[in-house]
Amino acid sequence: MTTPVKCTACDGRGWKIVTRRGQVTATMLGYETSSREDCLYCDGGQVLVEMFEWEVFLTVDGVDEIGPCGTSAGQATSMDELRKALRRMDAADKPWGRITHRVYDFGTVPDDWSRRVIFRATLDAAGQVRFERTGK
Repeated sequence: MTTPVKCTACDGRGWKIVTRRGQVTATMLGYETSSREDCLYCDGGQVLVEMFEWEVFLTVDGVDEIGPCGTSAGQATSMDELRKALRRMDAADKPWGRITHRVYDFGTVPDDWSRRVIFRATLDAAGQVRFERTGK
C-alpha cells in the first residue's frame, strides 16, 4: 500500500510515495517498523545500514575452512566477538579471522561493491589476537 506525502527534501515540489520496499531485509536487520519513502521528483534521503561481519577461519592442510562467524552493527563489538572466538581456538590449528564492513540499502540485494575487508586478525602462540588494518 502506498500513501502520498509532500516531500520536504525538494521543498514540496514533489510527492513522496511511502512504500514497504525491503520489508524482508528490514525484518532481518531488526528495523521492521521502518519504511522507505521515495519522492517522485527528487532522490530524497537514502536509508543505508552499516554492518560489520566477523568470520573465523581454520587452515587445515593448506585449505581455509570457515568456523564461527557473526554480524554486529558496531565495529568494536565485532572486534570483541572475533577476539573471543579466536581465543577459544587452538593456536596449532592456525586460526585467523577477518572483519568485513558491509553497507545495506533497503530493497536491494547485497553485492561485492558494498563489502570490503577492513581488519585481519591472527592468533599468536601466546594466545594473543593481533589485528591488522587492511582497508582504508
